[in-house]
Amino acid sequence: MALIVQKYGGTSVGSIELIRRVADKVIARQHQGNQMVVVLSAMAGETDRLLRLAHEMSPEPNLREVDVLISTGEQQSVALFGLACQAKGVEAVSILGFQARIETDEFHGRSCITGIDPVRIQNELDQNRIVVVAGFQGINGSGDVTTLGRGGSDTTAVALASALKAEVCEIFTDVDGVYTTDPHLHPKARKMRHVSYEEMLELSSAGAKVMETRSIEFAMRYGVRIHVRHSQKDEIGTIISEEEEAMEDRIVSGVAYNKNEARITVLKVPDMPGMAAKILGAVSDAGIVVDMIIQNTSAGQEGRNTDFSFTVPQTDFQQAMALITQVAEEIGAERVLGDDNIAKISIVGVGMRTHAGVATKMFQTLANEGINIRMISTSEIKISCVITQKYTELAVRALHDAFELDK
Repeated sequence: MALIVQKYGGTSVGSIELIRRVADKVIARQHQGNQMVVVLSAMAGETDRLLRLAHEMSPEPNLREVDVLISTGEQQSVALFGLACQAKGVEAVSILGFQARIETDEFHGRSCITGIDPVRIQNELDQNRIVVVAGFQGINGSGDVTTLGRGGSDTTAVALASALKAEVCEIFTDVDGVYTTDPHLHPKARKMRHVSYEEMLELSSAGAKVMETRSIEFAMRYGVRIHVRHSQKDEIGTIISEEEEAMEDRIVSGVAYNKNEARITVLKVPDMPGMAAKILGAVSDAGIVVDMIIQNTSAGQEGRNTDFSFTVPQTDFQQAMALITQVAEEIGAERVLGDDNIAKISIVGVGMRTHAGVATKMFQTLANEGINIRMISTSEIKISCVITQKYTELAVRALHDAFELDK
């Protein structure tokens, strides 16, 4: 008997009929001799609807109350799923985040899981019940309901799979696996049968939307095997697991892009210790995540000044600009420039560790298409470039073809 954790997103449970279909799939797996734990998101559009209500009530709603409100979306899903199973004569029990003892830190709206006590879930499984758990939510040390942020149900599922020592964590979504790039942008995109934790983490952070980044970090840390599958198909999807030796034969595994990027440049920053910390400290204190960072000495200044550039999510651009403009005045920088008309293009592959010339090929491919590179960032298995946003699709297709990812 295997213990399997499955997660279904909002589009998979977006109506009563779809919930019944999911219940049929889960019941069929249980009848094969498996213990089943199911994590559900809210029905498609429900979280957004609840957020709109919160902002209608208050222009700046209290985050604790917002968490109480939006967590009810998942509560509806799991209760309806439990009823669907019971209507088919199968025992099932719905469990909310606090009942599953999914413990989190104190940050409302973007909490991190700090621990799980799986005793309640295991007791229900021992009684041959299907356990359906509300994703996206937990409880903090004060006893308050918390939510994990967008994509948090993925993290819930992976964390439960780890705590319960499940054989696999199956993530059901509206795509049938992880592709070499966005199939909506390039018809030659190919579904990958297997991708390593590191590659998936880099692809997710670079803009691939199949899975949430924190869930991959969790899976990598605790060795949870993930299977990404289509919720309406029975075919094999993509396995995310430890790196295999054969993976290094693929120099590049995928091309990712992110249009939700903005660049901020502080001109003529005094070139002395502590300036970078002052600049980035202002945005980090506001909870804004900084991605790419570049510092260059200004020409003709004999090292006295430097230009400092970094990228932030486009949604945080205006707030970051206001903060950095104030900091620039305090440190005596010349001025601040901002650009929210950019995109980040990334190539990812564990084979980069053992193959030379990958960066040159990427840069030459973009140059051949007349695409200017405005920032560059690298890691051991990823190269990212910032380009003008209108060239995003062209860049993705050109790089996908240059590295022959369709083969």
